[in-house]
Amino acid sequence: MGDLLSRVVLPVASEGDARATCRAALPHVAEAGGEVIAVHVIEKAGGGIDKAGVEQREEFADDVFAIVEDACADAGVPVETDLRFDTDVEDAIFDAARDHDATAVAFTPRGGSRWFDLLTGDHARDIVKQADIPVVVFPAEDDDE
Repeated sequence: MGDLLSRVVLPVASEGDARATCRAALPHVAEAGGEVIAVHVIEKAGGGIDKAGVEQREEFADDVFAIVEDACADAGVPVETDLRFDTDVEDAIFDAARDHDATAVAFTPRGGSRWFDLLTGDHARDIVKQADIPVVVFPAEDDDE
């Protein structure tokens, strides 16, 4: 997986997701001598009322990024962070991948029921379906989200 993991976009949605994704992906990225671009997308309402204030959501993103930065430092993997605002999470992830010349997007699927995914949309499925660069899905441990 050497070249595939040389410049990887890691989408991270929450602190638990960041921990799980880093646990699963960083050993492989480090082994490949790669680097990480951590992407957090603040989903905009597209004309409607947003779920939370921008400042509050940016602080949340900073907390998520801090977990990734610490994990990357421990693994010896260079990291950049990229905060995106978009009405479509998947589009924002792939825009970030293109903007950073990423070799792949890598993530761990988050837990949740099939019914919940049907009602809210399954980001993992959509990421794989919309891919125009390689997507690596690492298995997640069951103890986080």
